[in-house]
Amino acid sequence: MGTGREASLSLDGVRDKNMMQLKKLNTVLFPVRYNDKDVFFFFCFFSAYYSDICVGAIACRLETKGGTMRVYIMTLGVLAPYRGIRIGSKLLNHVLDMCTKQNVSEIYLHVQTNNDDAIKFYKKFGFDITDTIPDYYINIEPRDCYVLTKSFAQI
Repeated sequence: MGTGREASLSLDGVRDKNMMQLKKLNTVLFPVRYNDKDVFFFFCFFSAYYSDICVGAIACRLETKGGTMRVYIMTLGVLAPYRGIRIGSKLLNHVLDMCTKQNVSEIYLHVQTNNDDAIKFYKKFGFDITDTIPDYYINIEPRDCYVLTKSFAQI
């Protein structure tokens, strides 16, 4: 892989061309499965490519709550051999920039309570644990999750 090389970040919307790549990545990276109807609610979908190989992706959904817009991060993942070279950070920063430009009030996600690496990662970007939901997950242990939230100043 070469530690001195910069990872090339390619952005692409959800299309037939990359849908199978997203499904394969999610199968490898996450114990939770999304059904096909979920992809139609994407606010954004970006893939990270390293030497023309899809090695990471982020998928988010736009929601409204109390008349304000917020974004839910459905998935953010990078294949293990490509972690530590800021691909996940680039993906998340791009979405955070979009949220700021689109006047989104907050962005949030669910994280398994034992996923210390993910919690530490999101806290570096200003996310806070705002709730704990018992028995959120059905088929994985632990079943509990944290809700991590980052609020944006409204102009």
